[in-house]
Amino acid sequence: MNDTFGKRFKSLRIEKGITQDELVKQFNEKYFYNFTKSSISMYENDKQVPEVDVLKKWAEFFQVGLDFLLGNSDIRNPYENHERISESISDDKELLEFWEVLKEREDLQLMFKQTKNMSPKDIRQIIKIIKAIEDEEDAQN
Repeated sequence: MNDTFGKRFKSLRIEKGITQDELVKQFNEKYFYNFTKSSISMYENDKQVPEVDVLKKWAEFFQVGLDFLLGNSDIRNPYENHERISESISDDKELLEFWEVLKEREDLQLMFKQTKNMSPKDIRQIIKIIKAIEDEEDAQN
């Protein structure tokens, strides 16, 4: 987790298999910005970091979380499995309401990522277990 924004930014561009010129073109067309190759070079060499609103667009463009892009986390996208989990419990209103609160908890993001290869039934069971633990803790307090 010692990567800087510039290192992450460059590695994501390379991972996409595109040049700085191609990146500028794709990004500017998608988000109606007017970046230049010089801006990209400044980012990649850690001489400049974009403002927050632009950072969000870059994270969206590369399909990663902001913390990953900034080098603060090794979890590429902590929210990639949220939709799958929501679908697994969509027929249970109480669990779905619980999930809406639960999915924002940073301390559980790594666990949510582990649901990638699980069946909807197993995902549902895990959310039920977490809810039971939370309910028990609430009752004790």
